[in-house]
Amino acid sequence: MSLNIADEMASRWTPVESSPAMKQALEGLPSGWKTRRLAPSLGLELQDLFLPDLDDDGIARIRALLLAFRVLVIRRQPVSPAQHVAFARKFGDLETQNPLLAANADFPELVQLKASKEKKGAENLFHSDTAFYEKPSMGSILRCIKCPEVGGDTIFCNMVQAYAGLPEEVKRKIDGMVAVNDVNVALFKKMDPNERAAHRDRHRAVEHPVVITHPETGESILYVNEIHTTHIANYREVLGSDWGMDTPTQIRELFDLLVRQAKIPEYQVRVHWEPDTIVFWDNRAVQHYAVSDYYPSERHMMRATIIGDVPRRVR
Repeated sequence: MSLNIADEMASRWTPVESSPAMKQALEGLPSGWKTRRLAPSLGLELQDLFLPDLDDDGIARIRALLLAFRVLVIRRQPVSPAQHVAFARKFGDLETQNPLLAANADFPELVQLKASKEKKGAENLFHSDTAFYEKPSMGSILRCIKCPEVGGDTIFCNMVQAYAGLPEEVKRKIDGMVAVNDVNVALFKKMDPNERAAHRDRHRAVEHPVVITHPETGESILYVNEIHTTHIANYREVLGSDWGMDTPTQIRELFDLLVRQAKIPEYQVRVHWEPDTIVFWDNRAVQHYAVSDYYPSERHMMRATIIGDVPRRVR
């Protein structure tokens, strides 16, 4: 399809105010909790609470804040791996295997993300964690173990707002489309060709709707990303069009337009890391990008990943 630059830029200017969900989630918080909004679109920083000490009411409030602000930044959390896992379990079952990341030796629920002068950071593309699974993650809880004093930030993008900002013509066109998500595209550069067939059998590509419905809030979410999503699977079927010489170009233009939405600064928040900072994000509603601007400094993170549901489009 063709969309001129002026139309695309104009679509970004959606007024952003505190949503009713944001206002409601902030009401009645414990008096000791300090909060600070990080950007108009998403992001809330929390201070003066210790996550392992939260009771059931505290966990419920964290969930409400997560649904409203999508990214929660909690400073000064010197938790042990066992405490990290226990807190994450309050929100659902946890993943214990990841084909891209090594697990903690003692806690398979925690995966390690390490970069140093021997290994550069490689998460510097916008993506949604484990979109290549039939049931991608509901949320990720990432703790900073060690980070550079400058650099190594993570950028998060609100994909609810990214969908809302699309031109109505594009929204109509993509409703009903599905896209292929495949972990193998990120892995094959690390593999011997003889391993590829066996790995494809273990990790088959999956299809998810291009637009999904948030299972808890009912919001529409743009659900394609530039690491795991390879292509739109049913473009011709949805549009009922003949296959012409321009069709491959039209499909690519549409796909590029969709993945480009995560790069729009108006939909983003940038998080600076400190040791013992925990960031909890709603993986269904945001994408993220780990800025790899700190080589050869060391950056060490540990992540618990909460299993989610099969993505669906509910009209």
